[in-house]
Amino acid sequence: MWQAISEQIVNATGETFSIVDWQVIGGGCINSAFIVSDSGERRYFVKTNLLSKVGMFEAEFDGLVEIANSNTVRAPKPICVGATKSTAFLVMELLLVHGVRVANPNAGLARLGTALAAMHRVESGLFGWYRDNTIGSTPQINRQGKDWAAFWCEHRLGFQFQLASQQGHCASLLSRVELLLAKIDVFFQSYQPRPSLLHGDLWSGNYAIEAPNTPVIFDPAVYYGDREADIAMTELFGGFSQDFYCAYKEAYPLDDGYDVRKILYNLYHVINHLNLFGESYLGQAKRMTEQLLSEVL
Repeated sequence: MWQAISEQIVNATGETFSIVDWQVIGGGCINSAFIVSDSGERRYFVKTNLLSKVGMFEAEFDGLVEIANSNTVRAPKPICVGATKSTAFLVMELLLVHGVRVANPNAGLARLGTALAAMHRVESGLFGWYRDNTIGSTPQINRQGKDWAAFWCEHRLGFQFQLASQQGHCASLLSRVELLLAKIDVFFQSYQPRPSLLHGDLWSGNYAIEAPNTPVIFDPAVYYGDREADIAMTELFGGFSQDFYCAYKEAYPLDDGYDVRKILYNLYHVINHLNLFGESYLGQAKRMTEQLLSEVL
């Protein structure tokens, strides 16, 4: 495997490179991760997974390119993606924070808020993206269209709840969600989101601060959608600092009604966690669903 990865790096960079050492990096629950190096000073960050996951890595590669092309917020440069007979791999620039536990200083988080606001001002004519990708290891459908409410209903919540139903999760929850999906237009009666470039999976584990106070985002699930979906997820698992939110809102103020819509957007991620990790997320999903229904019934 290492020889094949070395050859792909050479083809992509045009520079000599041969892996002589690799260091396992922990912390992920989907992929295996390594820092690889040659006999000199060149090093790269490598993700590996089953051969069947090569499409997931190809989509991540393209997502990192999409973010880089926005010229707004730093993300690791993707180098190459490929596969051996048994293993898929993605090679990218080695960040200073890879494999290192670092603090997230407030100054860096304020800069992240400003940079993310700039990225969200990069827009497309359609919601979705030109290709599907994954959210965690779950397929994420990005079929393009002009109707945001329909997109969220069908390709986000509807898709996740279909998976939940197939896995036999609580029937009473699913019946309540069907009612919620039928009322989804109510959340957008006085709010018209624009198709902004989104990271798509922006929780606290998918950003870091490089010295000196340079924010960097990684592990994207890119598509074009309501910018509030990114901001909502930053609040889901612990939240970011107030410096981040203040800087973001100063650069790109949020609209009235966000405090309700963020529940709608985060329900997607909670149901995805229910599908990936089991029924410890079921109670939270039920509470969020009832909160939303109380707004529309």
